[in-house]
Amino acid sequence: MIDHIELWVSDLGRSRAFCDAALAPLGIRILTEAGPESGRGSHLGYGRTEPAFWIGTSQPAGGPVHVAFAAPDRATVADFHAAALAAGGRDNGRPGPRPEYHPGYYGAFVLDPDGNNIEAVFHGDRP
Repeated sequence: MIDHIELWVSDLGRSRAFCDAALAPLGIRILTEAGPESGRGSHLGYGRTEPAFWIGTSQPAGGPVHVAFAAPDRATVADFHAAALAAGGRDNGRPGPRPEYHPGYYGAFVLDPDGNNIEAVFHGDRP
């Protein structure tokens, strides 16, 4: 349904270091970079095969946004959480079940350098 999303960040270098580390356990990496010569600031496109998650500087960083990335299993959720914290993220929900969403929901939440809530989620067996 959604093709891509972009977050405006206040410091592209700091956000790049965070995203590179936090998203690596999920198999997500930078696939494309666009510099300021585009007239729209600098942008980095992350994904597995196509850029679907972008960070950029063409607008002031806005209010917090929540973005969730699918993980293939619970261990990857934990790896994401540990990598994000090591990269300077702030814990916003340790890895664990979230039965209030559905019985198989297992997620972890970290605030990025701009306060965005970045999540990794494994859905397990959905009812």
